[in-house]
Amino acid sequence: MAKSFAELEKSHPCFGSHGATTGRIHLPVCPGCNIACRFCERSINTTENRPGVTGRVLKPEEAVEIVGKALDISPEIRVCGIAGPGDTLASNNAFKTFSLVGEKFPKLIKCMSTNGLLLNERADEVIAAGIDSLTVTVNAVDPKIEAQLNDYIIWHGKKIEGEEGAKILIENQLAGIKKICEAGITVKVNTVLVPRINGNHIEEIARTVAELGADKYNIIPLIPSAKLKDEPAPNCAEIEAARRAASQYIELFLHCNHCRADAIGVPGKSEFANKVYANFRSVNVEEHFSHG
Repeated sequence: MAKSFAELEKSHPCFGSHGATTGRIHLPVCPGCNIACRFCERSINTTENRPGVTGRVLKPEEAVEIVGKALDISPEIRVCGIAGPGDTLASNNAFKTFSLVGEKFPKLIKCMSTNGLLLNERADEVIAAGIDSLTVTVNAVDPKIEAQLNDYIIWHGKKIEGEEGAKILIENQLAGIKKICEAGITVKVNTVLVPRINGNHIEEIARTVAELGADKYNIIPLIPSAKLKDEPAPNCAEIEAARRAASQYIELFLHCNHCRADAIGVPGKSEFANKVYANFRSVNVEEHFSHG
């Protein structure tokens, strides 16, 4: 049975209201992605601190070994998360990893993130895997706005661009969130705030996902990169305005650290990834990163 929201607030660094006091480990086992966000630039390196970056893509079997090493160094870790560097539902790697980790470390909270394109059709698998918390990135609930943030989706082997692809993405995100919430799993929704594009749309996103049962909402300021590298990052006033708009409908998470896909430790306080992953670095990016 999934951990309750109250339990997660005590043990999960992304659900507590006063910053992190417990640790998490992110396992980078999911390289491929099925959507093309205009701000996303996945990379293999050990220097950048942002989502979509890892020092290496692990096999599920390697991930179990990494968890053991991490717990030796950082026993305050309570959460095992999979957040990329691609999408967790675009392959079976996340489910296989959670199965292996669950056998050896059954007390760890299982957490995963997804763009939600396949969430509706794979919701039963998420539930069966015993996931305790799910984060879904929803950047718009209007296809006209989403199409400005995402060039295309890969939907059952077909590339679908523009508003048509955006509509499919949104429909599957929202239907999937509803299924997961109805199953009693805690859901957090992330939105990347790009003021010129979705700044006036945050209230509608928050209201929509709250009505579906989402528990927590996290507004992530844009890190200008990739095709939106020239887009200005939101300023403090824009972030605060977005938070005020969203907070009318749903509880906010205010302590996001833009974690890497291979982060280990207590967010904002300790980071042990370089030490733990020391012997698992340096692979060819092209061997792992793809769309589809």
